[in-house]
Amino acid sequence: MDEGISDKRLLAYEAELAGLLNVMSRDGNNLSPVIRQAWDGGRLRTLTKNNPTKATDAHISIIGHVTRTELLRYLTETEAGNGFANRFLWLLVKRSKLLPRGGEWHRVDKAPLVSRLLSALEFGSKPVEITMTDIAWIDWEEVYGPLSESKVGMFGAVTGRSEAQTRRLAALYAVLDESDQIEPQHLEAALALWQYAEDSARYTFGDSTGDPVADTIHAALKGADTDGMSRTDISNLFKRHMSAERIGQALVFLLEIGRAERKQNKDTGGRPSEWWFAR
Repeated sequence: MDEGISDKRLLAYEAELAGLLNVMSRDGNNLSPVIRQAWDGGRLRTLTKNNPTKATDAHISIIGHVTRTELLRYLTETEAGNGFANRFLWLLVKRSKLLPRGGEWHRVDKAPLVSRLLSALEFGSKPVEITMTDIAWIDWEEVYGPLSESKVGMFGAVTGRSEAQTRRLAALYAVLDESDQIEPQHLEAALALWQYAEDSARYTFGDSTGDPVADTIHAALKGADTDGMSRTDISNLFKRHMSAERIGQALVFLLEIGRAERKQNKDTGGRPSEWWFAR
């Protein structure tokens, strides 16, 4: 029997997140479902014939760095759609100032910050339930509806757990404040951070729908402006290498999410022609 270890906490730091995303795209790789399990709860399992492994009561945190270009390249439609992406907070980070001498960190008085962090860590190590005050519950009920509203495209896919992410952030702020109850200020701080995460995701993924065919068509429709495009024009976008059925699926998707509209031209002397316009 392998009794394992009592402390199942892990902080994983990945300086090149693009490499991890690339590895996950390989057939048979199970990293994505394991990470999703880690976010959902504390019981992790990998089922193999010869060496099955498991971890109970695990607590996993991941910090990763990736450029916008690499993220758009390696975050596949599958990983965005299966819930992997919305288990992360995507935060745009930029250099705020130039520090050619490194900022002289050794001259900074770190003692007050270290003392507060140590105190919060000691408080957070105690097995207590983080609840919410009555006033915070009222505030939460007001924002829960807007947070839960579904959004379309890649942006919607990567921000699809907004209410759960906000609750977790609020609990973290409460613990940092050495409180076992979420107060209105903790919820307010969590909402502010989540808003920044949403803004970062919108900047990163823009109007991407997550469907590469639909994205190509939508970009072309926007370029055509008021002239619109016929089905023949759209087929020519792909040099006739895309099936009519696949193009039709993408057009219906754009129509459903309000990114395109369809009109028929009946003044052709024959069967009405179909024209598409961006919205």
